[in-house]
Amino acid sequence: MTPALRQVVESGLDDFDETPRGSGLRPCLGSVTLSILTAVYILAVANQTFWTRAYTHLSAYPFPFAAFVIGISAVTIAAMTAFSVKYLIKPALIFFVLVSVTSAWFTDEYGIIVDREMVRNAVVASGPAAAHIITPAFVWHIFVTGILPSLFILWVRVEHRPFAEKFAWNMAIILPCVAVFAAAGLGFSQTYAAVGRLHRDVMLTLNPFIPIGSAARYLFSSEDDRSVMRYALGMDAHQRASNSGKPRVTILVIGESARAQNFSLGGYSRETNPEMKERGIAYYASAASCGTTTGVSLPCMFSAYPRQQFTHRKGLETDNLADVLGHANVKVEWWDNNTGSYGVANRIAYRFLPDAADSRFCSDGECLDTALLDKLDSWLSRVKGDTVLVLHQNGSHGPAYYQRYPDNFRRFIPDCRTAEFGACTQEEIVNAYDNTILFTDHVLAKVIDTLQRHGDSVSAAMLYVSDHGESLGENGFYLHGAPYLFAPSQQTQVPIIAWFAPDFSAASKIDSGCLARKSAEPASHDNIFHSVLGLMDIATDLYDARLDLFSACRDTSAGTKKAAGNG
Repeated sequence: MTPALRQVVESGLDDFDETPRGSGLRPCLGSVTLSILTAVYILAVANQTFWTRAYTHLSAYPFPFAAFVIGISAVTIAAMTAFSVKYLIKPALIFFVLVSVTSAWFTDEYGIIVDREMVRNAVVASGPAAAHIITPAFVWHIFVTGILPSLFILWVRVEHRPFAEKFAWNMAIILPCVAVFAAAGLGFSQTYAAVGRLHRDVMLTLNPFIPIGSAARYLFSSEDDRSVMRYALGMDAHQRASNSGKPRVTILVIGESARAQNFSLGGYSRETNPEMKERGIAYYASAASCGTTTGVSLPCMFSAYPRQQFTHRKGLETDNLADVLGHANVKVEWWDNNTGSYGVANRIAYRFLPDAADSRFCSDGECLDTALLDKLDSWLSRVKGDTVLVLHQNGSHGPAYYQRYPDNFRRFIPDCRTAEFGACTQEEIVNAYDNTILFTDHVLAKVIDTLQRHGDSVSAAMLYVSDHGESLGENGFYLHGAPYLFAPSQQTQVPIIAWFAPDFSAASKIDSGCLARKSAEPASHDNIFHSVLGLMDIATDLYDARLDLFSACRDTSAGTKKAAGNG
């Protein structure tokens, strides 16, 4: 630490001592004045997206918009002033500044809303995944807009009044500000209500209130999670005898950030699926994800609950698909090349591929998805009974799309070769993303080819589904994680692909012509739980044939269990 910087930091400790010290060169500000200055700074510097969206949706109503600006400014000043207390003011204001500018970076650059689920994802994200968003531009932004103002707050000498006088003076600021806020809200409540119903995203970008509130909600829910008791589901699950005479193997590939819009199998103008179109697959082009983050979608699609009924707590306290398969004596394994299973694989065999640090596929704690293929041949040669293998891809995880595919898959160029979107054109970002889809197409084709090579020993199926989609700049959104209520379709529409070996189709009495027709119908993550149970021919009261993607194309005379509801 330089002598000048040390002096600034040490002088900032004055408010923690009974006898202030410091040079007369330091400016002296009243505690309320510093609070108001901080509020104005946060409103002006860390709320660009908030003000832009507010103006966009309220510009047709000049007086309500003016009142909105005044009201939000007043309540922010009131909030900052509430912490205008000796020993508290400096750490509190610095905290508000740093939270605001950090949240503003992700909101302004990527259109990300820092809600509770985004906080949860940030907490559980692996080091390599988090490192991609800590770019030089991000560090510079935090230094200029966060660290420098914080050093100023530390440097100034704060003048405090006696406690009783301070309380009265603070309330003389807080109460009128709250009154102004209330008057502005009530005065144009009908306008705000109408605009708010149509554009609920506006208030969700207000710093520092939203990120702090989201973090608090996450902490409270995490504390509740500690007391969760897990309840068994599907204990009646059992397998019917196989008609093929060979072990049934279903490989369930979970994609990452793959949006249906960029799959040529669904009509995308670029050829991003050249290998899969030759493999005799069924493609479900219109599938809705359960969430817009892996932390929501992954537990949800493995849950017996449909999206409308699923909650994070239900995912924790009830058995999932992997557990129910285990109840039926089906072996289940999970190979992970992403950031984890989010609790889904807690009770099954689990392998985290980046831990192997295989230099053929991996560097800096991350691996190409070809690492998922490396041991597949030898694994299949050892399969003795009915098995489900989950392959969790790194797929199209952003923003460093260019690290998701090898150089020989750089078909669409020029491609963005950095995690800083601001350094790339829109075309370069899309090119890099499309290369990730091209590489995923290759990985899936190799999974199918490997299963075909073992056709003499196993009866095989592959089911692919992405956890959520991805925004590539449409309407100012990048990456994913928008609240589902108003998330763009690019984040919620995902691909589903199914492939069956001939003997698997024959044993399961699945009509491929019927599949081609049915795949044009809407699907969702709600189908995954029941479709896998159907593929493995598991009988249980949890199974709902109406949610099995393949049940309508299966000969019901084989004894498929009638829908019993999914509770």
